[in-house]
Amino acid sequence: MGKSLIFLFITFGSCLSFAQKSSKHNAWSRSELGIMAGGSYYIGDLNQVHFRNTNIAGQLFYRYNIHTRLAYRLNFTYGSVDATDAQSSRDVMVNRNLSFQSTIYELGSGIEFSYLPFELGNKRYWGTAYLLAEIGVSRINPKADYNGSLVELQPLGTEGQGTSASSKNKYSRTQLVVPLGVGCRISISNNIGFNLEYGIRFMFTDYLDDIGGFRYADPLIIAAESGPMAADLSNRTLDGTRNGQRGNPTSRDWYTFFGAGITVRLGGKTGCPSPAQ
Repeated sequence: MGKSLIFLFITFGSCLSFAQKSSKHNAWSRSELGIMAGGSYYIGDLNQVHFRNTNIAGQLFYRYNIHTRLAYRLNFTYGSVDATDAQSSRDVMVNRNLSFQSTIYELGSGIEFSYLPFELGNKRYWGTAYLLAEIGVSRINPKADYNGSLVELQPLGTEGQGTSASSKNKYSRTQLVVPLGVGCRISISNNIGFNLEYGIRFMFTDYLDDIGGFRYADPLIIAAESGPMAADLSNRTLDGTRNGQRGNPTSRDWYTFFGAGITVRLGGKTGCPSPAQ
């Protein structure tokens, strides 16, 4: 994760240098490039507590100001999530003994609607709160510790996917997401702004944590068709039971990104359309 965040900051620094050299009234004057640093966490079968296991995350984004209250957004977000039953306050969850961790690469695009008119460098329209609505894709890869090594869970089919123990195929590690967020932005100078944002990523899968089925699949079938490691990771209960509930198939997993950062106008300050009414 550290190398990826360093790359984002280097890229942003290069664009900042370009913006400072740009002449006024050019074609880039409505465009901004921004970077945010913050955190990400997950809510699902292994965790229902907000901000628990928050990990460092970052986002690089482009904003095109259509007018003073509406903007187009394109963003790339990198983060990670993890959770474990060992942190649960419920004995039945502790006994289930499942855990996971996953890096997340997300590309999203959508619109940003400001509550108030806003323009960088405009003393009258210097700040606003906003709503963000996007559609995007995420690349996930849940892993778990197995005898001291991190093992990718999706290829194993821990709920019998791809075997005669289940009618399901293995889930995709590329998933559609719907990022929704709230934030605020203020103008610091003619070409630089400050940004705060909190966003939820609704997913169309229940397998960000590799847990989706209600019951445990037959370990003998999983061991015979997918190998003993898949069987071991399918059921990790402390008491060895096969009769408990593995997951909740009626809900979907989701994760969040929140952060703070700065934006830079890619061209010199120029006139902006009249504020939308």
